[in-house]
Amino acid sequence: MSMKKEYEQKLQAQLDEWGIRIDKLKAKADIKKADAQLEYHKQIEELRSQRESASNKLAELKSASGDAWEDLKAGIDSSWDSLGNAVKSAVSRFKD
Repeated sequence: MSMKKEYEQKLQAQLDEWGIRIDKLKAKADIKKADAQLEYHKQIEELRSQRESASNKLAELKSASGDAWEDLKAGIDSSWDSLGNAVKSAVSRFKD
């Protein structure tokens, strides 16, 4: 398997995991009181927006040919780090 394909699979798996964690936060938000719901929903929408952006970057990577994918890697790694930190922060902030 090529390095690019392995990298794509790693990114897709992480993106899927973050999607699940965001959905769990949404479920928690749905049972909170109204004032807490607003904060949850705002954070969840920000996370979903970041996840969508990361998903678009993954699609761009998948369509990159040859060695061009390596040029995209630094930007993607940065986006992944930002989204990962945001998801961890949200999960931590909204723990019961």
